[in-house]
Formats: sequence, C-alpha cells, structure tokens
Amino acid sequence: KPMVGQTLKNCQLNSGRGITPFNLKNWTDGEIFRAITAGVDKDGIALFPVMPYHYYGNMDKEDIKDIIAYLRTLPEIKNDVPISKPNFPFNLILNTIPENPKFTQCPNKSDLLAYGKYMTFAAGCIECHTPENKGKIIQEKAFSGGRAFKMPFGIVRTPNITPDKETGIGNWTDSFFVSKFKMYEQQNALYKVTNKDINTIMPWSMYAGMTKEDLSAIYAYLKTLKPVTNAVDRFTKAQ
Repeated sequence: KPMVGQTLKNCQLNSGRGITPFNLKNWTDGEIFRAITAGVDKDGIALFPVMPYHYYGNMDKEDIKDIIAYLRTLPEIKNDVPISKPNFPFNLILNTIPENPKFTQCPNKSDLLAYGKYMTFAAGCIECHTPENKGKIIQEKAFSGGRAFKMPFGIVRTPNITPDKETGIGNWTDSFFVSKFKMYEQQNALYKVTNKDINTIMPWSMYAGMTKEDLSAIYAYLKTLKPVTNAVDRFTKAQ
C-alpha cells in the first residue's frame, strides 16, 4: 500500500542504520517483520523506541507485509553505521521495552472514523503531538501538543491537534487540513531554512504522499477527540 510505504520511508531499524536492501539483504522477511512490530532486530537486540514499533505492532499484519515488500524495492545504498551502545543503566532498561505485537485488522475505508483512527496511530501522530514525562507520553494530554524537541539553535514544540477552537484545530475544515499536507507533494514547496533556523520536525513531504481520502479520515478521527486547551509556544531560539 503506497501510504504505508511512505509512512515507513524515513524510519530506521536501529539508531540510524539503513534499511535499503544493502543493509537488509541478510535479513529474512520474518526478521524485518519482528523488528517493525516487536522492536527486536535479527540478532535479538532491542531497538531504541524512537523506532515506533509499539504503534506498528498494532497495525494489520498485511500492511506490515506491504511495508517489507516496499523496502525490498528501494535502491541499494551502501552506508555502514556503527551499532548504537546505550549507556548504563539504559542499556539494561532497553531490553525490557520490546513487547509482543497486538495486531488489528485494517478497517474498511467506508468506516471513516475507524479507518481514520487506524491511520492516525499508524502514522504515529500521538507520539509527537503529546507531552511526555521521562520518555513516556502523558495519555491524558494526548494530541494536545507541546512536546519539546531540542534543535541545534533552539527548541521546537509540536502544536495542539485536538479540536479545541482556541488553541487546536477546531476551526479547521476538512479541505484545509488535507491541503495543508498536499501542498508539500512537490519538494520545491518545502520551506528552505538556514543552519541557524529552527526547523519543524513534522515530515510534511512524507505525509503528503498519503491519499486525500486517508488524510480526510485522519481529520475525521481527530475531530472526535476531546478538545484540550493548550496554547503552545512553538519555537524558542537559543540565546
């Protein structure tokens, strides 16, 4: 499925290691499947949870298989990256994080809200658009934005995407939401930043590869969320 392939396009199986056929040529489909859905690589090493396998493990098995098929079609790029070595005590904690997947069946697109929920979590929206504490998202503040990401020249915080009319997307229409993404289908539409600017972490060009129907379904699901008032100061430049 093209959208699912696009969602995984910029992901990595472990600490920046490549996922083109050059790096995966000695991986079986089953080993890739386990890495994506359970967070354990072919050698039994736990993956750092920046790889959102907790969400991918809730997807449809057939979608995961489509992702693997897509990865096999990528151009082979040689890029040897050292395996990460987390410091103590996280090197021990890391091994306790992987969990068995809890697969679901992808809803029919005619069930707009169910399909929208599936797509929202497959795309990992909750992870970045929710405040966190010690690496774990605060569920009662889900989708309300404010998660901070340190950049070389400051801090960028994610916006509130609950349907709150004052601080979220409550005043957005479906067409505006969809066009917000689709405008980035062309690479030249991306805003060019200098090395001193604070860039967004939102992968606009990747999500622009979704269909309008997929984006509309996500919008429909987000509109069902409880509105949370949370005005976010999006950017703070370093002094």
